[in-house]
Amino acid sequence: MREALLQEKLSGSRVRCNICQWRCAINPGKSGVCHMYQNRDGVLYNMNYAKASSLHADPIEKKPLFHFYPGSKCFSIGGWGCNFHCQHCQNWEISCPIHDEPWRSSQEVTPETAIALTKRYQCEGISWTYNEPTMWFEYTLDSAKLAKQNNLYTVYVTNGYMTPEALDTIGPHLDAWRVDVKGFSDKFYQDLARVPHWRGILDVARRAKEKWHMHVEVITNIIPTMNDDDTQLSGIATWIKTALGELTPWHVTRFYPHHGLMHLPPTPVETLERAYDIGKKAGLKFVYAGNVAGHPSESTVCYSCGKLIVERYGYQTHVIGLRGSKCKYCGAELNFRVKLKEG
Repeated sequence: MREALLQEKLSGSRVRCNICQWRCAINPGKSGVCHMYQNRDGVLYNMNYAKASSLHADPIEKKPLFHFYPGSKCFSIGGWGCNFHCQHCQNWEISCPIHDEPWRSSQEVTPETAIALTKRYQCEGISWTYNEPTMWFEYTLDSAKLAKQNNLYTVYVTNGYMTPEALDTIGPHLDAWRVDVKGFSDKFYQDLARVPHWRGILDVARRAKEKWHMHVEVITNIIPTMNDDDTQLSGIATWIKTALGELTPWHVTRFYPHHGLMHLPPTPVETLERAYDIGKKAGLKFVYAGNVAGHPSESTVCYSCGKLIVERYGYQTHVIGLRGSKCKYCGAELNFRVKLKEG
């Protein structure tokens, strides 16, 4: 348990949490939407500081991040809870632990231990993932500071619903912002995740790139009948091009039935390819179809000279044509973050 960094005292011992965009006003003895921030006698506490649910050494491509230290290993750590309630959540056991409070008995992984494990497993960086990392914000902040002191890269795999002030608190210590833009309509976000005011996600993503110079990649899991229409897909693609730039990778990934959406079919590959075409027509240079191993769009091809730059098959990655962030054949800027020794 750790006192929350971003809290506002209200009347009657109530307290407002300013970690995420719900900005919950919480009564004494109660928790916010995420269940991870609780008001105890007028003081807000994070209940799962250093309480880990999941630990893995993953390929960075699994996040997915395709233009960020390609081929590297990333130590991935998950906590508990989420501020969304997505019907198709793949990790609902750790994201929606409302009953029995399993985090109380879960393994404790201090920031120091997390960094030591990152090094032990020969990872080049650390990511907070599997559940929404904002739900143990104080822990990720302490860990990110320590990671940077140890020359490790840092990654947030996020739904993007963090407040601007929380982003500005952790921003100096984060290198990559892998953000979900799940759809592009009020109805979709309300139906899928019970989130009424989703457009702040876009503002924070843009702030991460422009103010804190993070590497940003966007993922959209395309769900049949829900966000697979041309209007939403075109809206996302156009926003990425306008707000984040044409070199920002967009991952359009295949949905598989899970949790509360078992009645829907997997996304047809043809739908992913239509989304790919929509992204390209909007002016995006890099669109990747995900969860379809072997799809031609998995690999990075230079938009200028057409040469193969990074070859991928699943999580197998072969860097072929990079010199720094550019194509080594023609010099075109490709928006990669890489180790200095590459090229």
